[in-house]
Amino acid sequence: MTSKTKSQEIAEDVAALLRARTSLLWVVTREEARAEQHLFEAAASAGFIARTWDVAQGVADISGRVEKAEFADPDAALGEIARKAAYVGDESWYAERGVWLMRDLAPWLSGPAGAATLRRLRNLARSLPGAPLNTAQAIVVLSPSGEVPPELSGHATVIDWPLPDRAEIAKILDAAIEALPDEYRAKAAPNGGRDQAVDAAVGLSGEEAQACYARSLVQLKRIDPAIVSKEKRRVIARERVLEWHDPLPGGLDSVGGLENLKAWLKARTIAYSPKARAYGLPAPKGALLIGVPGCGKTLTAKAIATAWGVPLLRLDLNALRSKFVGESEGNLRRALRVIEAIGQCVVWIDEIEKAMQGATSGSADGGVAADALGTVLSWMQERQGEAFVIATANDVSSLPPELLRKGRFDEVWWVDLPTISERAAIVAASLRSFKRDPDAIDINPELIARKTLGFTGSEIAALVPEAMFAAFADGEREVTNSDLLSAAEGVVPLSKTAEEKITKLRAWASSRARPASKSEGEAPSPASKRVLDVA
Repeated sequence: MTSKTKSQEIAEDVAALLRARTSLLWVVTREEARAEQHLFEAAASAGFIARTWDVAQGVADISGRVEKAEFADPDAALGEIARKAAYVGDESWYAERGVWLMRDLAPWLSGPAGAATLRRLRNLARSLPGAPLNTAQAIVVLSPSGEVPPELSGHATVIDWPLPDRAEIAKILDAAIEALPDEYRAKAAPNGGRDQAVDAAVGLSGEEAQACYARSLVQLKRIDPAIVSKEKRRVIARERVLEWHDPLPGGLDSVGGLENLKAWLKARTIAYSPKARAYGLPAPKGALLIGVPGCGKTLTAKAIATAWGVPLLRLDLNALRSKFVGESEGNLRRALRVIEAIGQCVVWIDEIEKAMQGATSGSADGGVAADALGTVLSWMQERQGEAFVIATANDVSSLPPELLRKGRFDEVWWVDLPTISERAAIVAASLRSFKRDPDAIDINPELIARKTLGFTGSEIAALVPEAMFAAFADGEREVTNSDLLSAAEGVVPLSKTAEEKITKLRAWASSRARPASKSEGEAPSPASKRVLDVA
């Protein structure tokens, strides 16, 4: 048995609402044509005749044929609907049950100029449920905005029409391939490319997916998921509630150390395969990285997107706040809807404790932080999408306890100061980022690692450009161990300046989080307690 798409499920709900004599539906969608096709089917299944109305052509049937051009004025159209609902007789135009899909009505309901039209619509919403069954009428307002006039809030049922899900995208893809000549069909999506092409288009509208597939077929005679994925960047820019970030080149291999965390992330990759979906394996929800600043938490977030081949989106909760009442909450909910629509992606929330400040204690933000926390917690607990949320935090004491509960994140990780082998790997990786091969020049990463006990990863990485400045000033020669060690001597590591804070973090993480790095039994760093021999 073929499962129903989300749009088909919504259409069934609409049919039930029509049979229940719901007189006013407010459908939020940018895809007018796609939503209308499903609404036509819903009206037919409920025993109604569907028609469309717009200010350009008046009333038309579902095929687009104009029936009553004289009703292009919205007040005239609403007046005709009222006459049909009250009609007693057998004239075919009036003696029928009708659903009216009003395409352009929303702009006519605002401001003093729209007061009369708004009142007519409100009167209809109150009177239509009592019309005889044989002349029952219902109005469907199609609008890209969910901002229903307050006067209609008690009458209108708002339906947020979903973007195409995987099943619907797959039908769009199959239709595009079927339109090809026979010699191109077999090569259009080879070697599992069909599933990749569907995944790449999830989050696009039906028209956007069709256009991307058509462009790829015209240019390459096959479906290229990369071409389709590029369209998502434009979608994110259009919504202006999320930031698109380029993933880290090299993926997880570019992150020095953190072997436990990297192994866990690589094991979760299989959850996104078609076989995993068929098996019923749930998609990973996310991970919370808590630890010392500058030790690779943000770098890891960027590397995951590269390793998994999915978009990297940054959710900046503070940037969504607005001075207008209710707008902050609306921005956050819109961002979460976009994330759900995009499908497979990595959502990065950096320094989440700062965004949640004021949520658990008194604040002067009017409860905005508390509302944001509640919205985020509910979404993380109940969401069914394939977005992987990776949040970072430097100060665990500022995090609300409910955020750490199982079910919000799959795992909580502790990111400590790098071990000696991780410090050596960071030195080598930083040299490579500046086009220096540590094996081809006189550099010993292990030596640098031994001399930088207690340094954070960012402090170690910063030694390379500092050493390069010194070497360039000294006759433009190549960097040496001495240059790096001299640069290290001028650094007061964070493990000294924030010793008490790091000690508290370690004490908390010892029993509440998994270590991201493998233990190497290294001598304690300067941030650890000193044991004295006083015997």
